[in-house]
Amino acid sequence: MVTLKKYNLAGQVLGEVKLDEKLLSSEICPQSIKDYLVALRANARQWSANTKTRPEVAHSGQKPHPQKGTGRARQGYLGAPQYKGGGRVFGPRPKFDQHVRINKKEKRGAIRHLLIEKIKDAKLHLLEWDQSFTEPKTKAVAQFLEKAQLEGKRVLFLRRPVEAEKVEPSRDAFLKSVRNIPRTEIRMLPNVNGYDLALSNDVVLFSEGFDELVLMLRGE
Repeated sequence: MVTLKKYNLAGQVLGEVKLDEKLLSSEICPQSIKDYLVALRANARQWSANTKTRPEVAHSGQKPHPQKGTGRARQGYLGAPQYKGGGRVFGPRPKFDQHVRINKKEKRGAIRHLLIEKIKDAKLHLLEWDQSFTEPKTKAVAQFLEKAQLEGKRVLFLRRPVEAEKVEPSRDAFLKSVRNIPRTEIRMLPNVNGYDLALSNDVVLFSEGFDELVLMLRGE
């Protein structure tokens, strides 16, 4: 059995939650994880970088200098690439249809593998939610990170999604508190992606989402 530490918002250890080791077996190929992460980052690009070519720059048609009699090489246009402010040669242009398709099974396997790695390295922690947290208090979250020895690390908070009309004030207050602390992010557990997990040093999961975590580890 593997145990996960359970904290309260004050940073005190409330106990440990046991997790069956059978859920922590992963046979996914490391190359497929790399392919998934590379595709994820590639799909995040806008592909909108654009430079002007020679016919697109705004210049007069005047020649830089006379064609003959100067002893210099002939030049025909101030918008040529060799002049300052001239057009770019082989510069970036907008691209379309650059989306890389990610296999759904491969995506789920990669996320599951990265979660398993966090659990095995004791970098996944549980947080018991405090319903009295109704106002944004960045200091309280910062104290929790300090007491849990997570201060200065890149921490990813995961929470269970709730319906829009049932959002509790405490959830919104915690979100506003976390976004004021550098190197911390908060995501919905079903929407987390492999890049968020790979980038973070530690993961803090709200304890109410533990059952959903177990389902993800089971591949369901």
